[in-house]
Amino acid sequence: MDKTQVKGIIEGVLYIWGEPLSIDSLHKILEINKKDIKCIIEEMIDEFDYNRRGLQIIKIKNSYQLATRPIHYDYIKKLMPEKTNKGLSNAALETLSIISYKQPITRVEIENIRGVKCDKSISTLIDKGLVEEKGRLDRTGKPIIYGTTDNFLRHFGLKDISELPKLKDVILEENNTF
Repeated sequence: MDKTQVKGIIEGVLYIWGEPLSIDSLHKILEINKKDIKCIIEEMIDEFDYNRRGLQIIKIKNSYQLATRPIHYDYIKKLMPEKTNKGLSNAALETLSIISYKQPITRVEIENIRGVKCDKSISTLIDKGLVEEKGRLDRTGKPIIYGTTDNFLRHFGLKDISELPKLKDVILEENNTF
């Protein structure tokens, strides 16, 4: 199988799958070396970008997904019926920020930072697939610890959590705004 065929298969599989697909899964499908698959996908990412195609391949941790480009959002949304779904409340956004920067974190630790209860915010974030339970701490009461999901990364266009802006940069930017 030549590289052009492999690229075609990867593009088709990513299109049909619709969700991030791991290198391990692609390895099982293609039965070729994982390192070669990574190189081919990186080459495809460059080709998609260079040719300014309407689709792009995004990397989320060790997985890849075919997605539309954010710059085409205004055109694509004209095809979509208006959503009655509301965005996140300020409380949910604040809770999400704390979880994303402090994960893994317990509800009590989040509440200590926010100074208010956050059961409803955490529940909302779990319902939206942005946060999930990551396990329990091995201490009294075995509290649940929370962390962000791959859906969170995809929603915010991050490859992994290390791409979050550094807190000191965000604080400096906010101080310069006022």
